Amino acid sequence: MNITEVMSRNVTLGDGKPKICIPVTAVTRQELVEQCTQIGRAPFDIVEWRADYYEDTADEGWLPKALEILRGMLGERALLFTFRTKEEGGVRSISPEEYAHLNEKAAASGLVDFVDLELNRGEDLLSSLTEKIHSCGVKVIGSYHDFAGTPDCHTIVTILCRMQKLGVDVTKAALMPEKEEDVLEVLAASLAMKKQYADRPFITMSMGPYGAVSRLCGALTGSAVTFATAGRSSAPGQMDAAFVAEALSALQPGA
Repeated sequence: MNITEVMSRNVTLGDGKPKICIPVTAVTRQELVEQCTQIGRAPFDIVEWRADYYEDTADEGWLPKALEILRGMLGERALLFTFRTKEEGGVRSISPEEYAHLNEKAAASGLVDFVDLELNRGEDLLSSLTEKIHSCGVKVIGSYHDFAGTPDCHTIVTILCRMQKLGVDVTKAALMPEKEEDVLEVLAASLAMKKQYADRPFITMSMGPYGAVSRLCGALTGSAVTFATAGRSSAPGQMDAAFVAEALSALQPGA
């Protein structure tokens, strides 16, 4: 299957080389600066700001102020804005209206390159928000998370293909394995997407200790991004970015 690459700022997704994304999970502005400083010492391609962790929200301008700090410290490195809802493994629950407002405002700031939108907020909301975010020149990662288990290969492929049809630029599925075979379902779904169904970049991962291998083999399975740490993790099973970079390099065909 021919996958159309997605380019934003200094990063290209879907070119066969998995990119490293490091999450920022700061609670305060001071932590935001500290974590960005720590990330600057690690190998990475994208930084994900997990805004659901952030608690310095007393004034109305908290969102652009935080984004300005991030952009100032990241320079021309790619920035992904994510408000992960509690229902999808995040820190906070918010209304659909507030969810839409935050993501639109982040995209309109001109400071972010990607916005993560959850499939489980509803297909209509995902579709309409994607159009609005695209109008700001920002790319959309459509995401699906299951912290309770792992569906079969066919179901995972169906979920990713649904998001393709809704117009997102990159699709993502993160599943929690209960046994070793669950990890193989995720890897099989990834390979099926790469060979048969994906017309744009996709991201897949099996979380937790069982799923660690899925975060390292994107060059084989086609997964375009792997999430790694430079300090605090944002999901079970994330590994140190320096180790991940070394492993990805060793496993890249032709390395």
